[in-house]
Amino acid sequence: MSSHHIVRTDQEPALIIANGQSCSNELLGQLLEWSPLVVVLDSAIQRVIDLNIKVDVLLGDFDRDFDPAFYEQQQFPLEIVYTPNQDKTDLEKAFDYLIDRKIPAVNVVWATGRRADHSITNMTNIVRYRNKLKIVILDDYSKIFLLQPDFKKWYTANSILSLIPVGTVTGITSNNLTYELNDDTLIMGYRTGSSNSVKEDGIVSIEHKSGDLLLMECED
Repeated sequence: MSSHHIVRTDQEPALIIANGQSCSNELLGQLLEWSPLVVVLDSAIQRVIDLNIKVDVLLGDFDRDFDPAFYEQQQFPLEIVYTPNQDKTDLEKAFDYLIDRKIPAVNVVWATGRRADHSITNMTNIVRYRNKLKIVILDDYSKIFLLQPDFKKWYTANSILSLIPVGTVTGITSNNLTYELNDDTLIMGYRTGSSNSVKEDGIVSIEHKSGDLLLMECED
């Protein structure tokens, strides 16, 4: 796989490569092409190098006799960011790093699959950064992001959309979904909006009054 960067401006989302299930080279290549900054977690760096990807930042706690200098020689110039805080995951530390650099948005790959606990934590942690960083998690089957209270977007008919509450979400009203919501409440573990779909080509609107609501654009 080729290196990255058509653009070199922080107006485009950065890219974080975590250490879950790999995505397709096609998806990864599309994201790399437009990412001004590529951050890789230490647990994934060898997998990334094996794909011949140029990395900008290597971040992690560097435990288990991990030697970042070895990768610095292979990826020069490479910024090494040591984050020993054990109260946060490496992905959370990468979010904090981007916030400190005043980068407003990030795409994340390899953050789902493999260990279920990591996948759930990575997806639900989006809400912790709602006012600091726009986060989108992608894999070959889903695009996951946090909805603003008033969301509108154009979709083709039959597109699969899942509404997943993180906790309790109230006052949800939709338009142009197969199974409409009308001032409804969704509660994680009790009632979710999984596997809904778009009724017809056009704008889908989803409003909610309180709570944190994830939208998952899904493909089988």
